[in-house]
Parts: sequence; C-alpha cells; structure tokens
Amino acid sequence: MPAVVDDTYAEAFRSIYVEFLITARDATWVTHAVDAATGNASSTILCDCEAGVDRFVGPGFDESFNTPDGRPGAIVQLHVPRFRKDRVDALKKAALVRISQNVLTCPTAACFNLIDSADYYRMGRKIAFFGDGFQKRIERYGRPMWWIPTLGGEFVLDAKLGYLDGLMGGNIWYFGESEDAALAAAEAGVAAVQKCPGVIMPFPGGIAGSGSKAGSKYSFMFASTYEKFCPRLVDNPKAKSELPPNVRSVMEIIINGRDLASIIHATQAAIAASVETPGLLKISAGNYGGRLGKSFIYLHPEKQPAPEVKT
Repeated sequence: MPAVVDDTYAEAFRSIYVEFLITARDATWVTHAVDAATGNASSTILCDCEAGVDRFVGPGFDESFNTPDGRPGAIVQLHVPRFRKDRVDALKKAALVRISQNVLTCPTAACFNLIDSADYYRMGRKIAFFGDGFQKRIERYGRPMWWIPTLGGEFVLDAKLGYLDGLMGGNIWYFGESEDAALAAAEAGVAAVQKCPGVIMPFPGGIAGSGSKAGSKYSFMFASTYEKFCPRLVDNPKAKSELPPNVRSVMEIIINGRDLASIIHATQAAIAASVETPGLLKISAGNYGGRLGKSFIYLHPEKQPAPEVKT
C-alpha cells in the first residue's frame, strides 16, 4: 500500500541567492569542481551558506541547455537567509570564497553568471586579483569576462555575479518502519528532485538524517535535534514523542530554490516517486505555523494556492 501523505505543509522562508554555471573539459572535472564548491554548505546554522547543484547541463547531460563554451557543466546555487542583516555581504563572501578557492583551482574549469539582475557583485574583478597584475578584461562568448593566467592554462569568469530573492526550507519527511525503508524512500525522492530545474538539496546526498528544530535548551545553540521525532526517544517521557506507531527512522529532504513554483513542483515529484516505497509508513513535512516563513508548500496539491511565478 502507498504511504499516508499527511495533510500538512512545509514552511519556506525568504533567501537571497546567486546562481552560476561551472563548466570543465569533461564530466569528471565538472563533478570535482561542484563537489568542492558546494562542500560544507548543508545548513546556515553553522555554514556560511546553503549550496547545491540544480542540475548538470551541456554535452552528455541536459543538452537542451547550451553552455557558453559548449562544454559539460553544472548549475549551482548558493543561498543565505534574507532575515540576516548582513545577508548581502554574507552571500558575497560565500560566493567569493567558493568560486576562488574551489572553481578557479579546479583544472580546466570556467565560471559563468546565470542571473541578470540590477543587484550584482563585481565578482570577476575581485577574483581576478589572483592574477597579480597579469589578469585582464576580455570579451569572450559574447560576454564581458575576466581572464586569469594559471599554471594549468587559464581561468575565465564573468565580470558580474547577480543575485535575487529566493526561498529556503522546503522539506519532506519520510517515516519508515526501518532505517532502510526511510532512506530508500528519501533516495527515490532525491532522484526525482534532481530532474526538477530551479532547486537544490544542500544536505549530503540530498538527505538530512538529523532533522532539527529551531532553538535549544542551551542558550548558545541556534538549533537542536527534534526530540519529538527521534525514534530512539519514543520511551523517554521528557521527549514527548509525536511519532506514529512502528516508525523506526525518519529521513528528511530540504529543498531550496528560485521561487515557490519550483519548490512545489520538486516536492510533488518527490512524493510521487517515493510514496510506494516498501516499508514507508508516512510522508509529512515540518513547519512552525507560519512563524518562520510565509511560503507554504502543501503536500496535498489540491490545497496549494497558485504561486506567483518570477518573470
């Protein structure tokens, strides 16, 4: 039987994000650059940003997307919460560090901006200082870029890196009768989301095995384990468990994206792909009753108001 899909919603909150394309000689080096550039970026609880791959594009991948240099590539997003007062500077630093230390350093890689907006960072000029005076402005692929000589040959990147408002915190919870069942369902969900444009899943393999709640009994902690849903605390009266009977493991997918429509589409794709996983008992989502964010992603699509779509 299919798992029960809870009549609830995930609660997303506003972010600002950058989106850029990494290309390289082949899929191997694209993957190396992406893995490095999106590392240690699962949660802004302690990471500088939340980062992940939207999708792989170009030759050998999604060939409907033409990369500027005709090589294989990957679209990457970096998000920081909009409620941070230093959000513009925080996102700038995260992008600077990750592009300069993880993309520039990757053999054969290049970097292209994918957001044309009034708000942008002069990222190319900033990173080009690595050229120590030998860097130069160039026009290539019909776009203004910076050229930096490297030991491997060259590194080129766009002059500007635009940023826009996005969303963070879309989520799906998988309640399984075993760890294997919950993980298998989440893996099926991840595979479906990977085919949906405009979104990323920042946690390892797209899955969080340690879903958290806001706050803690410790004043120095911003977030902590969600004890009400920890299977090993079912018999602990202090935890006040809210787990359904027979649940032995809960896995979570976090989805960030360009807009609400993209996250809704990805959520429904994940549910459809995973709902019949053997041993999966229930699919649900986490929310704070609108206290964290004002963008709701309903698990039952008929409950979903039509979202505004960015143009």
